[in-house]
Amino acid sequence: MTEDLPGLLQRASQGDAAAVETLLAQHLPALRAFVRLKAGAMLLAKESCSDLAQSVCRDVLENAARFRFGGEPEFRKWLFTTAMRKIADRCEHWNADKRHAKHEAAIDAHGEDDEALAGYRAIYSPSEQAIAREELERVEGAFGQLAPEKQEVVLMARLMGLSHAQIGKELGKSEGAVRVMLHRALAELAEHL
Repeated sequence: MTEDLPGLLQRASQGDAAAVETLLAQHLPALRAFVRLKAGAMLLAKESCSDLAQSVCRDVLENAARFRFGGEPEFRKWLFTTAMRKIADRCEHWNADKRHAKHEAAIDAHGEDDEALAGYRAIYSPSEQAIAREELERVEGAFGQLAPEKQEVVLMARLMGLSHAQIGKELGKSEGAVRVMLHRALAELAEHL
């Protein structure tokens, strides 16, 4: 039987590494999706999404004692803020002048798709897996067509699980403005799809 979320958060706030690990495992699919959408093509060409997500999880575990969890929204905010810092750090690393293309090895982008779909192999046929891979590419392509502010509001609402009020606070907008922006962003995303 899995422990309830409030209990996990309480244990995690007391420095229980096992509780933090359990919370990370529960949020890992959303974290991977967030990293895939926020990292950008340049970074994902150099590092795998799974490696980036694993590095974020390691940072969260290493720094768990410094953070006091107030609830799931605070944990999610901390997790995704850590992911954004990791992405920025890795982009800065790869954009440094000392990095040369002749020293780099390319990452197989389809390997990431295969990894994302690996859990479904037992229930999907090869043709269904190909359809799922195409759908993944289609969704990511449509998301990439959104303006950065619209991408941000969709990520905050749908992956980070922030309320309209929390998003408004982060973006310096009213709750009503966030609702309208999210509605328009989702409509545009649907149009691109």
